[in-house]
This record gives sequence, structure tokens and C-alpha cells, in this order.
Amino acid sequence: MIFVGTFFWKKYSKGWRMSDSSTDFFDVFDELTSEQKLIQQTARAFVEKECQPLITNAFEKGVFPKEVMRKMGGLGFLGANLHGYGCAGLDEVSYGLILRELERCDSAFRSFASVQSSLAMYAIYAFGSEEQKNRFLPNMALGESVGCFGLTEPDFGSNPAGMKTVAKKQGNTFVLNGSKTWITNATIADVSIVWAQTDEGIRGFLVEKGTEGFETHEIHQKLSLRASVTGSLFFKNCVVPETHLLPKTVGVKNALMCLNQARFGIAFGVLGAAEDCFQEALKYAKERIMFGKPIASFQLVQRKLAIMATEITKGNLLAMKLAKLKHKGKLKPAQISMAKQNNVQIAMECARMARDILGANGISGEYHCMRHMCNLESVYTYEGTNDIHLLVVGQELTGIGAYQ
Repeated sequence: MIFVGTFFWKKYSKGWRMSDSSTDFFDVFDELTSEQKLIQQTARAFVEKECQPLITNAFEKGVFPKEVMRKMGGLGFLGANLHGYGCAGLDEVSYGLILRELERCDSAFRSFASVQSSLAMYAIYAFGSEEQKNRFLPNMALGESVGCFGLTEPDFGSNPAGMKTVAKKQGNTFVLNGSKTWITNATIADVSIVWAQTDEGIRGFLVEKGTEGFETHEIHQKLSLRASVTGSLFFKNCVVPETHLLPKTVGVKNALMCLNQARFGIAFGVLGAAEDCFQEALKYAKERIMFGKPIASFQLVQRKLAIMATEITKGNLLAMKLAKLKHKGKLKPAQISMAKQNNVQIAMECARMARDILGANGISGEYHCMRHMCNLESVYTYEGTNDIHLLVVGQELTGIGAYQ
């Protein structure tokens, strides 16, 4: 898919340049191949040209800029690390770098791409039939069709195995009853990956938009991820043909496998938000004059900048190692949990420090840090809360589960 990036580079890269090396203190990205660098540069240029001009207004109005979906698809960003079916077939580092650049602008863009790619498309790719893959994946890769992932319920988040949504077999159909909530892409999805209890255990289903008995409602008044589409799914005697059952799903473990794909992307993505906050704070500190000199000359400000740069550098090392383990097929779920938990937490700390350095200006929409801070409050708890991921690591260390 590199030819797509090359074409885009010629179209969008005039005047584009990399940021300085202050957040790559250990030259982590020197290890990137020329193709990986071009992919990162392509994603950076795309964000600057297509996403940045839209985000302040979108966040303020609480709407998702849907015009970017097909543009992402046209560049191979959707399902980028999947092979075949119109997907780019990129390596894991390249996929992580794309998500990092998307979240540099706003978590809404990374969330859309992550849910589309790592949850909806991956579920079909890993657990679907050939007929299902050929029908859904090519259009989803292009951004012409949107997917969502229905696992979380009003009463079951951290314990998805207790879900109440049920699917009863009736002849050559299944009848679904129940609800899902806090679902990214819910109201714009053409197909929903829905997990439900059956007589054979938890199974995954493809529920298409417009199916009788299936409704979606958007969640409003959010103070976080305002530019992302978030909603609920409702099923009342919703009849789904047996051909829409994901045949390779048996048990909640398959849903968790999808979540691990997305958590991997989060570990990369949030570093983009952290770096954006750092670069904003660094620039501001050099330009803001107080007591006759830049605030960057004061010890307390330098301490904060040094902490931010150190944590981002550590996060980069963690994410890159994670990608290499994943590429080799050696990645453990607990390693993903450690990276997701750590990198989200340090990104939140960077956003708060940046807001502190910017003072009153930090709460203005003219700057980015407050928006990133609000978004990261959601990322801190979705796709596994901070505490749950720490317990996953704890179980790996001790051999003892501490969830109950």
C-alpha cells in the first residue's frame, strides 16, 4: 500500500516537516524503515491538512467530521494491519504510528479508526466466514461502510462475561434481546458486531443497520470525546439470520482478543496526544514572558517539561517493543495491559502539566491540552479501566486472580 502513501505525500506534504527530537530523546524512531517513516509522515500530513482544521469546531459542537472517513480509507488507514480483502497489510509498527498521528489531533479520530479496524473489521477477519469477509471488509477498508463493536452493557463493563443480551435460536435465525451502551460509532455504523449469550455460550453476530427490532440512540451531553460518535444499541425481538453468526466465536475470549487488538493501538495512540501537549507547552514556555524572561527559564517549568519528555520517551520504548512482540506472535495479554495502562496514564499527566504551564490560556479552545485532557479521561477507563489492567498485570506476576 506504499504507493498510496507516496501519492498522498506528493499531494499534501508541501511545507511539511517533522517536529523536533525532544520527545524522542533516545532516538527510538531512528529504527524505523524508510517505508515506516513515509507512512508516519503521510499520516502526520493527513492530520495537519484534513483533521486539524475541523477539530476545534467539531469538539465544541459535539459532532464527528464524517467527511474524513473515506479519506482515511483511501489512504489505507482502516484495517491497515490486516491482509487481503482490500486492506493495506501493513506491519504492526506502521499501524501503531498511524493511530499515534491520528490521536495527535484528537482521540475521536483515533477512536473511529481503532473501532473500525481493531474491533469491527478484526472480528470479521478473525472469526468470520469467507463469505462474510468478502462482503463486509472491502467496503469497510475504504471507509464506505462503518462498523461498531457491541460488548459493553449498562450493567456489565469490566465483567463482560455476565452480559444479559441473549440470542435464542429459532430455526435458521437468532432472536436478539438486550442492549449495549457506550458504543463508539453506534449511530453511524452500517454493521454492528454484537456479542450475546446463546445456548452454546457467548457468540458474535453481525447486525446490519435497518434490521427490524434494532435501534440505536446517540449519547449526548458528554464532557469527553465530544467529537466522537457514542451511543447505545437496543435489541427487541431482533431477528438475525444464521448466516450473520460469526462462526468461529465461542466464548467471551474471542471478544477479548478483539479488545487486545484495540488496546495495542491505544498504547501507541495516546502518545500522540501526549506529544502534542508537550510540544504546545514547550513552545508556549519559550514565548511566554514573565518577570522579564521566558517562563521556560524557570526551574519549576523546566522540571515539568523534563518529566513530560522522559515519560513520553519511556512510552515510545514500550510501544515499539510491544509492536515487535506482536509482529513475532509473542505478545501476551498482560503486556498489552501494562502498555495501555501506563501510556494512557502518562498521557493524562502530560496533558495536565501542559495545562498548568499554559495557565489560564490552557482552558481555551485555541490550545489543545485541555481537549486532550478531557478525552483522555475516557480513554483511561474504556477498553479496560486502569485498575483492571493493573490487576491483569498483577495476576501475571503472582498467578492469582484478584478480580473478585
